[in-house]
Amino acid sequence: MGAFAAFLAVLGPGLLAGLSDDDPAGITTYSVLGTDHGYLLLWIIPASTVLLVQFHMMAMRIGAATGKGFVGVIRDRWGHRWGYAAVVGLVFANFGTICAEYAGISAACSLVGIPPWISTPLAAVLICLVVVLGSFHRVERVLLVISATLGLYLVDGILAKPDWSQVFHHALVPHLPRDAIGWIAVAATLGTTLAPWGLAFIQSYAVDKKITLANLRWERVDVVIGSLLTGLIGIAIAVACAATLHRAGVHINEASDAAAALRPLAGSFATVLFGVGLLGAALLAAAIVPLATAYSIAEGVGSPASLDLDARHFRIFYVAFVVLTAAAASIVSLPDLPLVPLIYSSQVVNAVMLPLHVIALQLLARDPQIMGDARSGGGSVIAGWTSIVLILGCIAALAWSWIGTVTPG
Repeated sequence: MGAFAAFLAVLGPGLLAGLSDDDPAGITTYSVLGTDHGYLLLWIIPASTVLLVQFHMMAMRIGAATGKGFVGVIRDRWGHRWGYAAVVGLVFANFGTICAEYAGISAACSLVGIPPWISTPLAAVLICLVVVLGSFHRVERVLLVISATLGLYLVDGILAKPDWSQVFHHALVPHLPRDAIGWIAVAATLGTTLAPWGLAFIQSYAVDKKITLANLRWERVDVVIGSLLTGLIGIAIAVACAATLHRAGVHINEASDAAAALRPLAGSFATVLFGVGLLGAALLAAAIVPLATAYSIAEGVGSPASLDLDARHFRIFYVAFVVLTAAAASIVSLPDLPLVPLIYSSQVVNAVMLPLHVIALQLLARDPQIMGDARSGGGSVIAGWTSIVLILGCIAALAWSWIGTVTPG
């Protein structure tokens, strides 16, 4: 019973950081993966999940050893300029992602006839009230409850009645993509699962939760559970679309398209589950991505960053959160605004930042000046650099495929 209580005491960072990767952008990516490629490329989700465990563990250990978030550690180790550069990069990349989360809220609510100009501002106000006025533990409980809605996708995957032999085969045995679009799907899936903002969030959030090296053992369990659930939900979404939309030859562009297209193929219940899951995912990420960014901004300027700060006084952390949320919600609420270029450009920045982020984590985790006796061992270093090479390979394939699609002939 004591062990279980110790686990419950640290539960949260790994679970929330993992499940928030299944945001509207992630759900769209998994939906397109299954819709366009069937079961063929399912293996990239388990592969990405392994990398997610590895780098979330690394970020968690750095936070526990230093008591500082990602940008805070960079600022201390490599100077203020690198800290400011990290903040600018994260804000630039994350803002488009925050817009994507509110676009997901808008899309999910539109499935039941609620217009964006109502759903988006209302969600923004509610999220800001919970984050700014709530204590750390109260905010965490709300986020954990919201994250439970993602379990609906597991039901959706079963309702789709997939070919389970094909699911297991293609999830465990890698098959190379057949064309440039397939390589783009592989790289996009890797990028949406292992998002830079998620790596920054888990480190800062673990510090805010006061995770130390002493209770890191139980936090590893939290990271593994969160990452495995993320991968299972991703596979369930891809499988639901592969078994229905791919089989019917349907093409989609967004997660809301998948929800609408499921109705005649898998029944209205499957559509409701998909829509509620999309709303829950969007609400969760609409809180966590601005939180990750607010942590980074406050750390970058040397200001306190915690959900337990007194909100009655001026706090850069809370101001950054509210400004980011209000700006994203306002943009998404504008009628006929083309969000795709903004969201697409943010994902490109994420793709560029991911290798920089994981390389920085790898260097910091091995640095005795930062980590002391908690620095990475030889085996972890080899595994880390191997994973970084694989990430660089996927991004290189994405760049090569993209060049091939835009170059005539």
